[in-house]
Amino acid sequence: MSASVITVENREDASQNLIIQRPASLSLQGRIRVPGDKSISHRALMLGAIAEGETQIEGLLLGEDPRSTASCFQAMGAEISDLNTELVRVKGIGLGNLQEPVDVLNAGNSGTTIRLMLGLLASHAGRFFTVTGDSSLRSRPMSRVVKPLLQMGADIWGRKGNTLAPLAVQGKSLKPIHYNSPIASAQVKSCLLLAGLTTEGKTIVTEPSLSRDHSERMLRAFGADLVTDPETNSVTITGPTQLYGQTVIVPGDISSAAFWLVAGVIVPDSELVVENVGVNPTRTGILEALAMMGADIQQENQREVAGEPVADLRVRSSRLKSCTIAGDIIPRLIDEIPILAVAAIFASGTTIIRDAAELRVKESDRIAVTAQQLNKMGAQVTELPDGMEITGGTSLTGTDVDSHTDHRIAMSLAIASLTASGQTTIHRAEAAAVSYPTFVTTLQQVCGDR
Repeated sequence: MSASVITVENREDASQNLIIQRPASLSLQGRIRVPGDKSISHRALMLGAIAEGETQIEGLLLGEDPRSTASCFQAMGAEISDLNTELVRVKGIGLGNLQEPVDVLNAGNSGTTIRLMLGLLASHAGRFFTVTGDSSLRSRPMSRVVKPLLQMGADIWGRKGNTLAPLAVQGKSLKPIHYNSPIASAQVKSCLLLAGLTTEGKTIVTEPSLSRDHSERMLRAFGADLVTDPETNSVTITGPTQLYGQTVIVPGDISSAAFWLVAGVIVPDSELVVENVGVNPTRTGILEALAMMGADIQQENQREVAGEPVADLRVRSSRLKSCTIAGDIIPRLIDEIPILAVAAIFASGTTIIRDAAELRVKESDRIAVTAQQLNKMGAQVTELPDGMEITGGTSLTGTDVDSHTDHRIAMSLAIASLTASGQTTIHRAEAAAVSYPTFVTTLQQVCGDR
């Protein structure tokens, strides 16, 4: 087999082009370890910073987003050792003890950092905080967390009626509420649970369907008084409570694994094993959707690590069929929809994705950008207000495409290009480093590039 040619071109404006030339014959083989789960990495750093004692984190994701979380909490008094994948030590300062920072907190590109952190900042009485982010984050809606925090009595100001960063927060003693969230969002739920840590009484969040539950699992492990009700999709935290430092082992991120699962399915004669992947039931929508499409994916070596279920995922190339992806499964695969759209190109029939309007306010408008960029390559993707319609069975042709500085778009286009004839150039491919700094190296490895 001749190896594919995968090269990185550094541009004068500090951006990168990823150039992929598919050979006449390509099959993907090997065992892969993906970076640590981004959601769990964020939460381990945050809870470690506000807990009493030391928290030790193994397998932390070294992407730009967790670095933003670490720098924000260091600016508020937490001691965090140099970030690495082996062992990060966080010396917590105790609940309610975040210090007023001397400068503006910068969340970078990380919606998780800013939205979860707002719950803590708003509940730190007598302290003033300002928080901003990069140009993408400053355009993303904050009202979904600001609105319920205002109901708890918070003082928050920002652009466009307190809906956009930069945001200024005057910490106060908050009152507990029962918030019926109009959307299933782990960020909204987690923000309010963190606000409830120092709030007297019971703070309750009810969702229309269950979003990822990493915060509940980790808060309970750190000692919070927290109760979940699966029948009503509700979680209750009773404050004030105290947290205590823990050892957190971060499993591989299923959102990162998703790219290799789809690659293994759509590239003929391929077999990959993605090791040590977190398979929390609130995150496995991608596995269920691919199973509906006929993908050959098995979970092996199933085990539990630090309260989170983990498995090795073996994927083999498969013939896919179309399906409809909508409803309660969407919150459990929202980040994987761009790469699912790539899989749908290779499914017989028409795949429909609905109930995913949330994608329009991610790092990019992921509905519009996914459709535009894949259609440039010859796909037939039609935008819907809340999703996409993908007609399978078309052949892809290499061309110039653009990530729109969105990490998941950059990686999805790279996987699509493995099946495209000719050469594909992905502009602004450096975005992948937000969640997967070693993506290109791993791509070269499984393609046989040396």
